[in-house]
Amino acid sequence: MYLDPEDERILAGEKGETRQRMMELLVALGKVFGAERLVGIQSAQVSGASYKTIGEYGLAWLSSLDARAVVPAVLNPIGMPRGRWQEMGVDQEFATKQQAVIAAYERLGVNLECTCTPYYLHKTSFGDHLAWSESSAVSYANSVIGARTNREGGPGALAAALIGKTPCYGLHLEKNRKPHLVVEVTADEKDWSIAHYGALGFHTGKLVGNKIPYFRGITPDPDQLKALGAAMAATGAVALYHVENITPEAKKTGYDLAGLEVISVESSEIDGLFTKVPVDAVAVGCPHCSPAELAVIARLLDGKTVTRPLYVFAAQGVIDKNLEMVKRIERSGARVFADTCMVVSPVMERYPAIMVNSGKALAYVPDMCGAVARIGSIQECVEVATS
Repeated sequence: MYLDPEDERILAGEKGETRQRMMELLVALGKVFGAERLVGIQSAQVSGASYKTIGEYGLAWLSSLDARAVVPAVLNPIGMPRGRWQEMGVDQEFATKQQAVIAAYERLGVNLECTCTPYYLHKTSFGDHLAWSESSAVSYANSVIGARTNREGGPGALAAALIGKTPCYGLHLEKNRKPHLVVEVTADEKDWSIAHYGALGFHTGKLVGNKIPYFRGITPDPDQLKALGAAMAATGAVALYHVENITPEAKKTGYDLAGLEVISVESSEIDGLFTKVPVDAVAVGCPHCSPAELAVIARLLDGKTVTRPLYVFAAQGVIDKNLEMVKRIERSGARVFADTCMVVSPVMERYPAIMVNSGKALAYVPDMCGAVARIGSIQECVEVATS
């Protein structure tokens, strides 16, 4: 693999032991995946931020590093809201460990914007090379924005942040971004909510695995695209998808679909995922809510009072710019929390059954929280939380 002179100096240890270790990691990844070179990145998004997922050994590894990020870098959601962990019900022992993880990343120059939706906070453009690691963020960046990133592991994304480059293979290369199969959706979209696109992704991810699907028959908006891709990344390993006449590469590139496998999805297959099991809590914002989603939740909660816990998750930057809507939501007794989400917070483990509006959460909640998961639209989630 080609390294320029600066890369060679880093690899030789001339820029410090930590950078040497990070370059060794990137070179090893590049060799495994057949990369011919490294490519400069515009930003990094690092997973492995919740103490729930990395534990004591992950914290020790982070604490052993001594360098600073050279490109803008943010964290994935952590296990608690930094400023409101006591209000959320996180215990002191977990909070102390989580704060140590945060401090370790801050010392490395990673911005403490703990979110799975970094594209709401920082401009990301078509063709940008990135090193992002959270599956839904990777899907959105590749598919909806047209940026270029593989799904990085936490250490690989951190290494890229500290070096400013990542191995150029996989979805960084145009030749690897072509569709592998066609998904024909037969459904009446006029009655579909964001949750229905999440359910479509939940179902389709299981069918396509790690292939790149090209959808026909749907016209989702950005929030619906977010839900679709997040769920496919959770039940499959889909890091890029195309939607005919909607996503940028589907519009810019005349893909030859002749001879590709065609998978048909009927509306009944999606509707069958909407069960009516009783729940103990309701959680929305996986991935984190957009301003538009916060506005819908606020409108639906106006004049109502929650009768069971309703958690709403969003990036701190989105909350800060939409404080009036957040106040309207919280007047009902619901709580809007930054930095964390239902999947990585230990608080959600106390509920035997959780209602969500996300296909991603539908996939992850049973294993990550040990709870039964029920999916519904935001409107249905609010109705259940206030009934």
